[in-house]
Amino acid sequence: MAEINLDCVGKELPPVNFNWAWKDIALYNIGIGAYDLNHTYENAEGGIRVIPTFAVIPPFMCLFGSVGIVGANPMMIVHGEQKIMIKKRPLPFDVQTVTTGKVTELWDKGKGALYRIHTVTKTLGGEPLFDNIFSAFARGAGGWGGPKGPAPGNEAPAREPDQVVEYQTMPIQHLIYRLSGDINPLHIDPSFAQMAGYKTPILHGLCTFGHVGRAVIEACCGGEDAKLKEFEVRFSKEVYPGQKIITKIWKEGKGKAILAASTDDGRNVIANAAALFDE
Repeated sequence: MAEINLDCVGKELPPVNFNWAWKDIALYNIGIGAYDLNHTYENAEGGIRVIPTFAVIPPFMCLFGSVGIVGANPMMIVHGEQKIMIKKRPLPFDVQTVTTGKVTELWDKGKGALYRIHTVTKTLGGEPLFDNIFSAFARGAGGWGGPKGPAPGNEAPAREPDQVVEYQTMPIQHLIYRLSGDINPLHIDPSFAQMAGYKTPILHGLCTFGHVGRAVIEACCGGEDAKLKEFEVRFSKEVYPGQKIITKIWKEGKGKAILAASTDDGRNVIANAAALFDE
């Protein structure tokens, strides 16, 4: 068993400052496949639109900061789950922010440890913008006899989906997305990717997260970004740049959907996913 800090729960993360303007928004939007004028042009009517999944960008360095606190080997960590909770809708497109957070949970999954961090992002003036819950899986760090944690939940219904949305990624999608801040060499360096067990560099999980979030906005929100309130997923398999991401959507009453996503080669890449939205 690899060593891990079993006393990490409750530990606070160093604050992260992040300022964004229209160029940051446009770059992120293009990175998750939103190429239309409203998401790329700074002088679009009403201002450039912020897709709510952008909420993962300002606090992203908190995920890196948590590694030292948890005491896990960074080479053995994979992103397991992600949840965003939007507090201000629509999100502004020019703002200075600060993110705070802490480790909230640590579970023994046998072959590894799953830990969660909860971050809160506000303007420098104190206005809440969004919260994130990052879940990371530290391979080889389980087996100490700790709690297993709850079941994932958000199981897809045993029926055909109500809607299916397909987005084709570009072969250079990973090259664009990494410019928004996640410069892990796993997503660009072939030798590093092969060392990690992949045939070629893989698409960022949060890029897949953005594509599936866009599918929810298209299918459930009438294309209105600001209607998305919460969105959570579990990453089950990797996506390779150039693959098609196919999102299946099951409506679960008013303002809620259960989701799953696969690639065009039949692999399930997103599971146990759900979204809350205004209709």
